[in-house]
Amino acid sequence: MLVQQELINKVKDYFDLNIYETKVWLALLGKGIASAGEIASISRVPRSRTYDVLESLEKKGFAIIKLGKPVKYIGIKPKIILEKLKNNVRKHAEDRIVSLSNVKETEEFVKLEELYRGGISPVKREDVSAALKGKSNISEHLKEIFLNAKKEVIICTNAEEIISKAKIFQQTFKILKNANIKIKIALSGDADLIKEIEKKFEMKIKKININAKFFIIDKQEILFYLSKNTEKEDVAIWLNSEFFVQAFAGLFEKAMSGK
Repeated sequence: MLVQQELINKVKDYFDLNIYETKVWLALLGKGIASAGEIASISRVPRSRTYDVLESLEKKGFAIIKLGKPVKYIGIKPKIILEKLKNNVRKHAEDRIVSLSNVKETEEFVKLEELYRGGISPVKREDVSAALKGKSNISEHLKEIFLNAKKEVIICTNAEEIISKAKIFQQTFKILKNANIKIKIALSGDADLIKEIEKKFEMKIKKININAKFFIIDKQEILFYLSKNTEKEDVAIWLNSEFFVQAFAGLFEKAMSGK
């Protein structure tokens, strides 16, 4: 059984195998049950390496040894392998999150915070404006400035954005409400969807026809998107300029009031 090189290369990358492991696993899948000699012949992997490769695949869970003599191997169903790898990635991610969370309790992290606060040229929020790229980076920065709000948050975006991030917004709104922070929301999009959001979050929402996404905090900070929803990468600008943001917020509120 000859396997196309393109398939070998893709399976190798998908399942994080080396070239010999990929060839042997594919040969096992195609044969069903086979001895090391048969696998070497089918896969064209050198016989001297086949035993090591089969042992490696067994440890990784891609193959099992059939009881009896002569020794033969069985290839594990691809669907089972895929689920196993997904679980491994999920477990690794969960362990990594716990590990990172614990970093905050270490002496080293305290020293990092001290360096940030007391360096030669410590960063002041009022001195900073920045360009942000990527959904994750923008979401994390947005969450931070929301939680730093003291009086008011203005949100202008589309209904689909709120629904797609409902869990995040629900948590954020709850925190803001508990802190007595005033929340003003203006959404573009389907009227029925906006009503659904009003009911879900128990908040009054202004329907608008402005195709824009921006967030204003305490009329001092603004984060606005430069990218459209159809673009592959999100791009946003964060400005921490009281003069600019107050002027921008004033113009927006005037447009909302229709005056």
